[in-house]
Amino acid sequence: MAKKIAIGGDHAGFEYKKELIEKLQKQGYEVKDFGPFSDSSVDYPDYVHPLCTAIEKGEFDQGIVICGSGNGVAMTANKHQGIRAALCWNTALASLARRHNDANVIALPARFVNFQDAENMVEIFLTTEFEGGRHNNRVNKIACG
Repeated sequence: MAKKIAIGGDHAGFEYKKELIEKLQKQGYEVKDFGPFSDSSVDYPDYVHPLCTAIEKGEFDQGIVICGSGNGVAMTANKHQGIRAALCWNTALASLARRHNDANVIALPARFVNFQDAENMVEIFLTTEFEGGRHNNRVNKIACG
């Protein structure tokens, strides 16, 4: 069964989002685009909140959010109790986010990484498993609720 991936962001991440959707679908992932649907200026919370709500409801396995710095989308995503969004700018961070933090959303800074690096981070993020063990207790303490 293919992983279900939710993807969204803002105008600064629009081009990366389009390219990632195409590549992920070719790899067999089921991908839903939460928007935006053009590179016109938008407010990322309008797209990130519905994306994260859908992940919390179990409709998607993982998420990808993209904006200029990655900070805004990560901050917005992390307002959701069931989301652990990790801002990543290299593959080591993408791997650690999954292995040690069981992150379920990767936040990418489109203005600070090239597309190849973004694609590599997403691949690692989507294929790396949570190690569990000593990390379980810490992860279970992240949510406030």
